[in-house]
Amino acid sequence: MPICTRIPEPTTARRRGAALTWVAVPALAAGLLTGAPAAAAPGPTIHAQGQGTCTPLEEPSAAGWSSYADVQRTLGQIERTSQGRVAVDSIGTTRQGRDILAARVGSGDRVVVVTGAIHGNERTGVEAQLALLKSLGTDNPASREILQGVTLVAIPMLNPDGVELNRRINDVTWAETVADFPQLAAADPAWYYRTSNLGSDLPGYDLNRDFHPDLDYVPQAEDLPGTSTDPGFYLNPESRAVRDAYVELQSEFGTVDAVVDLHHMGACNEQTGGPQDGKQVTIAIDYPPLGVGDGAKYLEDYPSLDQDDSRRHALAIMNGLRENVGAQSPLAGVVRYLHPEEREFAGQGRSAFALNGSASVLFEVRGQTQSFGQKQKGMLTKTVETGLRSLLESMADGSVDRLDGDDFYDYPDYGWDTAG
Repeated sequence: MPICTRIPEPTTARRRGAALTWVAVPALAAGLLTGAPAAAAPGPTIHAQGQGTCTPLEEPSAAGWSSYADVQRTLGQIERTSQGRVAVDSIGTTRQGRDILAARVGSGDRVVVVTGAIHGNERTGVEAQLALLKSLGTDNPASREILQGVTLVAIPMLNPDGVELNRRINDVTWAETVADFPQLAAADPAWYYRTSNLGSDLPGYDLNRDFHPDLDYVPQAEDLPGTSTDPGFYLNPESRAVRDAYVELQSEFGTVDAVVDLHHMGACNEQTGGPQDGKQVTIAIDYPPLGVGDGAKYLEDYPSLDQDDSRRHALAIMNGLRENVGAQSPLAGVVRYLHPEEREFAGQGRSAFALNGSASVLFEVRGQTQSFGQKQKGMLTKTVETGLRSLLESMADGSVDRLDGDDFYDYPDYGWDTAG
């Protein structure tokens, strides 16, 4: 069939409310989009070696992980070989001119959005999404069953500027932010703005604090700088791109059923309880941290918040990992992420979208990009891919709706909740 071509504009962020075309973009494979990679910054010195030990990594590196250019090429290849099943589009442009690429696949009524690498040195989510998209783009019975029930929008690399610097934050100055929002000229920088990060003196933002549950929110000087328990301000093109894609999916489907955010955590946490008691955590799963009473203070303004629904979706992932790989497999080293009742981060995307009625799930994979070697990379990437596929399967066949969200608490932790 003919392939339509649209080259994303290289330096202009998508206008709010502009429709996503979800058409083929062959130029991706040719590497025609903007964004030259920058030098990698030094990383941490903890190395997760094997299932139960942690040893120093003398030369931390991002070698072996997909770069921005790699993601461009791979998504282009997946799009071409999928014969129309996978459509790739740019949903926005970073401050440094790199396109924020999203891939859509499936025709089901249930919609799930997955984001990876919102922190640029947390990248198993990039590799896992590329592997999952390649699999779903291939015509086979398992993929057909998923795609008949689910529409997946995958954003493998949300923070390509941070990825190219091999660090957590993106690459933008406060002066550039004020240029975008002149009403902030007299305001202090947002609390999650940083002047440097991981050995790089370039400033930027922790993008995972830049979300607000009011999807029409416009930054106001009187709201800044804010605190860690406040919503964010949509100061960055990356967070606005996800928000705008989310709003467009709401308009198309009526609701976005689930949002999944892929991250990394410390490399050397040990499980407390469960079939792998005392072994290293492979992956921790969480629902939105919205303070006491399951976010009770937000319900008047955001009555569609359903924390139990988030726990059911989290449980589908956790159960799927154990069922697919066996309870004693390193891939099944799954625990609950740190979640004291008072923990509250309204500015995270998973919280903002949960307040808009989506089930929201956090993946926290062991170690940062530089914290483990190629063997660990492969194992942990497979864990994320298996967890994502488990979620899609449970949404496609409706089994996620039959789970008991309270069973989430039966999973072990890593020492923060002794009742686990």
